[in-house]
Amino acid sequence: MTLKKWTMPLLLSCLAACQQTTDNGNTQNNLNIAGVNFVEQVKAQTGKTVIPYQKFTLDNGLTVILHQDASDPLVHVDVTYHVGSGREELGKSGFAHFFEHMMFQGSENVGDEQHFKLVTEAGGTMNGTTNSDRTNYFQTVPANQLEKMLWLEADRMGFLLDAVTQEKFEVQRETVKNERGQRIDNRPYGRLNERVSQALYPAGHPYSWPVIGYMEDLNRVNVNDLKAFFLRWYGPNNATITIGGDIDVKQTMALVKKYFGSIPRGPEVDMPEKKPATLTADRYISMEDNVHLPLIYMSYPTVSVRHEDEAPLDVLSSILGGGKTSLLYKNLVKNQIAVQASVSHPCAELACTFNLLALPHPVSGKNLADIETIIRDTLKEFEQRGVQDDDLIKVKADMEANFIYGLQSVAGKVSQLAANETFTGNPNYIEQDIARYANVTKEDVMRVFNTYIKGQHAVIMSVVPKGKRDLIARVDNFTPPKRAITGASQTSADDLVLRKATDNFDRSVIPAAGANKAVDVPSMWQKTLGNGIKVLATQSTETPTTSMLLRIPAGHYYTDKDKAGLVALLASMLNESTTKRSAEQMSNELDKLGASVYISPSDQYLNVNINALTKNIDATLALVNEKLLAPAFIESEFARNKSNAIQGAINNKKDAGYLASTAYSQLLHSDNIAALPISGTETTLANISLNDVKAFYQQQVKPYNAQLIVVSNLEKKAVENTLNVFNDWQGKGKELAITLPKPDTKMGVIYLVNKDQAAQSAIRIGKRSLTQDITGEYYQSYLMNFPLGGAFNSRINLNLREDKGYTYGARSGFSADKFAGFFTASAEVRADATDKSIVEFVKEIDRYATSGISREELTFMRNAINQKDALKYETPSAKLGFLAQILEHDLSPDFVKERAAIVENISAEQINKLAKKHLQLSEMLMVVVGDEKTLKPQLEALGYDVINYSI
Repeated sequence: MTLKKWTMPLLLSCLAACQQTTDNGNTQNNLNIAGVNFVEQVKAQTGKTVIPYQKFTLDNGLTVILHQDASDPLVHVDVTYHVGSGREELGKSGFAHFFEHMMFQGSENVGDEQHFKLVTEAGGTMNGTTNSDRTNYFQTVPANQLEKMLWLEADRMGFLLDAVTQEKFEVQRETVKNERGQRIDNRPYGRLNERVSQALYPAGHPYSWPVIGYMEDLNRVNVNDLKAFFLRWYGPNNATITIGGDIDVKQTMALVKKYFGSIPRGPEVDMPEKKPATLTADRYISMEDNVHLPLIYMSYPTVSVRHEDEAPLDVLSSILGGGKTSLLYKNLVKNQIAVQASVSHPCAELACTFNLLALPHPVSGKNLADIETIIRDTLKEFEQRGVQDDDLIKVKADMEANFIYGLQSVAGKVSQLAANETFTGNPNYIEQDIARYANVTKEDVMRVFNTYIKGQHAVIMSVVPKGKRDLIARVDNFTPPKRAITGASQTSADDLVLRKATDNFDRSVIPAAGANKAVDVPSMWQKTLGNGIKVLATQSTETPTTSMLLRIPAGHYYTDKDKAGLVALLASMLNESTTKRSAEQMSNELDKLGASVYISPSDQYLNVNINALTKNIDATLALVNEKLLAPAFIESEFARNKSNAIQGAINNKKDAGYLASTAYSQLLHSDNIAALPISGTETTLANISLNDVKAFYQQQVKPYNAQLIVVSNLEKKAVENTLNVFNDWQGKGKELAITLPKPDTKMGVIYLVNKDQAAQSAIRIGKRSLTQDITGEYYQSYLMNFPLGGAFNSRINLNLREDKGYTYGARSGFSADKFAGFFTASAEVRADATDKSIVEFVKEIDRYATSGISREELTFMRNAINQKDALKYETPSAKLGFLAQILEHDLSPDFVKERAAIVENISAEQINKLAKKHLQLSEMLMVVVGDEKTLKPQLEALGYDVINYSI
């Protein structure tokens, strides 16, 4: 786990005024709630960088942190347990992550899958995450749903075990296996970190096994082992509940006391001992994988999180491998020796590692031994170069910006408070973190280089394509000790020491929600600049930031199909040198401003995403303007980007999800540009010249009819003045003239794309469907699909994931733009359950089309959709998306009310009619990516015509 994004180095005097906090006088002296102990209150202070909060404890040891933010009528609830995979026992790996799954499977008073249903129906979002050091569960919901969230969290903290059955255990064990397959075993380079950790840490070290665990460990244990783990670590005295948003402190603490106060204290938990790794020699390890490009990964052990040397090591990692100004970029990427090179310094509670990574470019002719030599020479070069002033300025500016961006949401603030409390006991640790980075000197960086990198030992991992062991850096000289796998666990229920709460109220009663607080659509203003840019803007005063999205009508659809990828290459070139400064100089200037400018292609637009501290927005936009008006189009930079894009296209073919989506798109489009990926293919990219890119730029990168969406703390006049920087940009590009006819592809069949020995199969089922609208049949079909595959507790996901354990997640939905639309059901499933998964997909789609929506599902859909408004406009990013939709479709803000009325009034009969119309399986095709020799006979046995298909 890395805590870097939570630590920023500059004192942000302007920030305290932006905190939405209220001092209502609720302190130790006037809460007067028995069993609630006031600890401290931290208020916003001018010149101080703090997140205001109040901290309490309950008599059972539960820590409670409250942060008031009335800017939006929502709350974020986070419960963090100080237990991750680092607390597990040898031979019982994966328990912490497994319990993250089990905590959503119901408790004594919450039914199976009811947690998902209640949060979704409340208009909220939720999730849980596990890392090596902690597990957290969190929900963001409208403010009137707070009590229900506390009831849910308390029930699984204090009343879980009676609801944990062997059957649930076995289903979730299959789900975890699917998650591992999707995220690790079936992903290129997926086992890299697991293998490096085995070699870096001694056997038995808590970081020597992966967070997700080894499947053989989960296979040999029983449900009582899991219960024992819960009883050891999931007590209230090992938990912190952090609540932020539109709350009343006294009322909230009364609810926390009601629901959590009676839960018995668990065993005592000490802070874990720091255990950085040590190596006495370089350890070389390697593996073959289903990849296109070899990879070298060098990992040096360093310190532990918040050690005094962590901050200078972070600065060192930025100098060596942090973007276009880094030494590795210069020595490996810019000269096309490598496709990619980077350095990172992730830190966790017990240990940190300093990691250098590179993927050699095939045209360079270099093997991994050559790349290792260049990396080691780069370290020597740094020793001679030393640390420059800009190195420190850039890192500190980036830290400042990231900290402020993290305060744009209640969830971001709550997460910081929760993490600081869990790992330091001080929610206000932010000031110490700031000081650590602000005080880093050149001498500090050189000292940590000499201490932890120069002359020190590392794990050097080579990942090579199958059959290409000649490319490894060096013959393996280390083999991790063989894991001792014992027999099936004999833990029984009699071995458990249970804890039971005693209450004076009925916990089986679901708390009723209060009145839904009104949610105001952001006020906005609109203007067309003299050069034809359409501007839509809103003011957001919560943080001193400005976010912009510039959408230029110059997307993928404007290009010829034989040159697919042209706009992606243009975007790459606009991120390179200008006629005024090199790519490195441009990157350096943006980094010193703490600004990000990301140029990327989409089907209709060339998108420019801009995020900056408002104090730096004018300087940032001057650089954006330079990128757009004065690209240098240097031949060597084009050759590098084109070559890298071709390698990326080849490498993509190793990814089952990419193969499935690409085949699906090709089959559902005629022979036109929409059938090809925006990034291009190996063939189409080879067709593109620098002159093609220049010509397209001259034709299409014009301001007329471009859209600029702005979210800033600045008032309208100040924004208008800022936008004057674009006055010299003139011209009008060609209008888009495209039709995307439906193909004559054979439907009702399975198209099988081979991926040898795939651990999972990727499935896509669907057809061409409606084009996009805002309040018409397309939107109504979105509502129709919601119970089928549009929510976690939809029919499809509950069947394939929760009931059968075939997949980590399954879904369905409608997607569209103005020109074409699709209905698609999809999942990545266990390879041995591919045919069974298709049977279940077909069963659910056909049953819904035939029998329609239930009364309960209709109520659930209405509540879930219409109570989401509180979450729609909270952050600048959310506001950008909302405003972009208005500008794209020329909408009035009142469309929100029109949609709400549709949701409230659409009938079951209307939904069922749409289901019958749009969910006819005979009109759909299926794409399956997996091991052909195994799957083809199984799929044919289902009665389908199976057609081999290649990308």
